[in-house]
Amino acid sequence: MLTKPETVLQKWMSFINSGDINGLLALYSQNAVLIPTFSNRLLSTPALLREYFERLLGRDDLSLALHEKTLITRPLHQNIHSLCGIYCWRFAIDGELLSFEARFSYMLDIALPSPILQHHSSQIPRML
Repeated sequence: MLTKPETVLQKWMSFINSGDINGLLALYSQNAVLIPTFSNRLLSTPALLREYFERLLGRDDLSLALHEKTLITRPLHQNIHSLCGIYCWRFAIDGELLSFEARFSYMLDIALPSPILQHHSSQIPRML
């Protein structure tokens, strides 16, 4: 069982970087909501999460790296934690390797075998 919020994130990132769709989806609760980085839809069913991650994990040269110093975890209630920070997605589009910095937040229940209850990730907007 994943008993620390940081461990959930590390596992999630390792599944992204290894292309392990089943391991990745197993981290999400059956009722989880994902507000994804690269879609304008709210994803609230296992089927929609699978469809999104299958497309994303199919990208050429996909990798994800955490900006370690941005990671913030907060206990909220018993086993409920929030986790947020910034990570950088990289993948090829038309043969060119591109980077997309994104901010993320998770709501986790680390007492559950599928601890991700909610996950929001969005590209960092340009400053005004």
